Amino acid sequence: MNIPTISFLPAARRGLLLALLAWGATAQAEDLQSPNKQLTLSVNVQADGVPTYSLSYKGRPVLNTSKLGLELQNAVALTSGFTQTAATRRSVDESWNPVWGEVKTIRSHYNELAVTLTQPATKREMRVRFRLFDDGLGFRYEFPRQPELAYFVVKEEKTQFALNGDHKAFWLPGDYDTQEYSTVTSNLSQVRGLMKASTTPNASQTPFSPTGLQTPLMLKRPDGLYVNIHEASLIDYSAMHLELDDKTFVLTSHLTPDAVGNKGYLQTPCQSPWRTVIVSDKAADILQSKLVLNLNEPTKFQDVSWIKPVKYVGVWWEMITGKSSWSYTNQENIKLDSIDYKTVKPNGTHGANTAHVKEYIDFAALHGFDAVLVEGWNTGWEDWFGKHKDYVFDFVTPYPDFDVQELHRYAESKGVKMMMHHETSGSVRNYERHLEQAFQFMNDNGYNAVKTGYVGDVLPLGEHHYSQWLINHYNYVLEQAAKHKIMVNGHEAVRPTGLSRTFPNLIGNEAARGTEYESFGGNNADHTTILPFTRLIGGPMDYTPGIFETKISSFNPSNTSFVHSTLARQLALYVTMYSPLQMAADLPEHYNQHLDAFQFIKDVAVDWDDTKVLEAEPGDYITYARKAKGKSSWFIGSTCDEQGRTSNIKLDFLESGKKYVATIYADAKDAHYEKNPKAYTIRKVNVTRKSKLTQYCAPGGGYAISVVEAK
Repeated sequence: MNIPTISFLPAARRGLLLALLAWGATAQAEDLQSPNKQLTLSVNVQADGVPTYSLSYKGRPVLNTSKLGLELQNAVALTSGFTQTAATRRSVDESWNPVWGEVKTIRSHYNELAVTLTQPATKREMRVRFRLFDDGLGFRYEFPRQPELAYFVVKEEKTQFALNGDHKAFWLPGDYDTQEYSTVTSNLSQVRGLMKASTTPNASQTPFSPTGLQTPLMLKRPDGLYVNIHEASLIDYSAMHLELDDKTFVLTSHLTPDAVGNKGYLQTPCQSPWRTVIVSDKAADILQSKLVLNLNEPTKFQDVSWIKPVKYVGVWWEMITGKSSWSYTNQENIKLDSIDYKTVKPNGTHGANTAHVKEYIDFAALHGFDAVLVEGWNTGWEDWFGKHKDYVFDFVTPYPDFDVQELHRYAESKGVKMMMHHETSGSVRNYERHLEQAFQFMNDNGYNAVKTGYVGDVLPLGEHHYSQWLINHYNYVLEQAAKHKIMVNGHEAVRPTGLSRTFPNLIGNEAARGTEYESFGGNNADHTTILPFTRLIGGPMDYTPGIFETKISSFNPSNTSFVHSTLARQLALYVTMYSPLQMAADLPEHYNQHLDAFQFIKDVAVDWDDTKVLEAEPGDYITYARKAKGKSSWFIGSTCDEQGRTSNIKLDFLESGKKYVATIYADAKDAHYEKNPKAYTIRKVNVTRKSKLTQYCAPGGGYAISVVEAK
């Protein structure tokens, strides 16, 4: 329409037409506020039909105008040519109780906007659903059942997160097969220059770009605003990475491909995972956000009584450090369907033998642990890695020196559970082929939890640990395990996205660089001050803390690595590195040398009614306080970086009118993670909710406190 001709219309009609034109220009713009009105979302369809969104916090832009959509294989892209044909809104305020968790009750309070977009040229429809919580934003793509879009292949998702500057980032190199890198702290503009040195060797790795990043990505702006980008409810889709444009500071989603390069195979009706953006001007708020969990579906399990948090010990650290071996022999070129292990010569270093495992069972029973993990119990470990063997394990046949039935009987007599270990060596098809038999074997022999492993390249070759096919495999394992009432602790699997709400039998994940790397050269001293802001945003980690003998050469002279932590901080990790599955990872003989400090590991809870973040700054320090499930006791843990610091906290979370005894396990004045890691002190003080604590933390150190109501 030629606007100047409006002036020749009568005044009344001219005003009406101008109002209609103004309405038409903004009809495809929608705004949404969080319940507390501090976050504002704006959704728009641009003149060329490109859907966009932007986000602000307390009036400050968080994400500038960011494009939405997907590219498809051999089809018109779902990135432009749209018109908005509907918009629906609702508000939800509800609470739910997790089977296990950091708090007893979780509130899910959000305002929702669902925008329906239609592409007239193709007659296809796409809906984008936004949920705005007080702590951040979640949004996903939804594809209703429709004649013109039934089956489609995703070439790439083109979701943008348009940052408004060169923020400080805590990042990992983008990779289709591993998250086991050291976190790099730098400005986004420095990523390209640091990428090569940051991409350190791993058992399986596929970096994809000089500016590719993994999620969860933690950012801090110069104005003190904290932003965390991740995803939630990763089901039947490939894992999302982020491609950084280091000139514009726009992050664009980058999905993990399959062996032929496709990113996903979808059939309507279907939906993507949620894309999540957590925002606050307080670091502690990022740690306490439950946004990712809230965006997952409630569990469909009718009975969850068999799902219990676990504190365990195991035949593991001695293998990781090289003190003992997983394999029974030193023979190579093993074929499981033809070898008779009773006729081969044992190597004399096999850790998973009946007598030795009984020692761990005795230790667990004496100190009140729930379970004992044993790795290397089953045949096939002689040539399990790097050979690309399809039939690598059968998951049911023990070595000759491992008596399954006797250990079941012995553990049961001591009130201790055995924890199964299933390493797949990346041979996923082989694991699925044996899965039912393996889980039934566990049921028959008293195992109710399994640690799975996916070390090495995925078979069939070309597939990746984070592609759609593997995502579906991990979730299939959870579903089949639930049928057998088995809990799962997944190692080398995809980083969690809050699925523990839907599958509460997923009680642990690795999916990051854990304690085992302290035996492979060590983790940076600031490592555990960053992981809660990154990896743990999606769910708990089986970090395997509790290493008291930090100098590995003291018991394996050939290994010169050392644990980059003081002993006191190892205790703190049971509080700061949240997990319902906690391992006392060191050797029993090392705990016997420090039974006074070991008492904290025995006492600390693994399930919680409440959690407080008392102080936090990513990369520098974190201090948590957690209230034990169903008890009045609290446990406090603090971890700091290589600089050391003095921590100042208030105990005002304690119940009014009650007196408590605090047992403080702390770094000694001369403690240092490199020079004097085992220097610690233990003292008891009487405290109330009015008490304040000033506590020294050594470089690479921390402290742990049990707070028990005075009798």
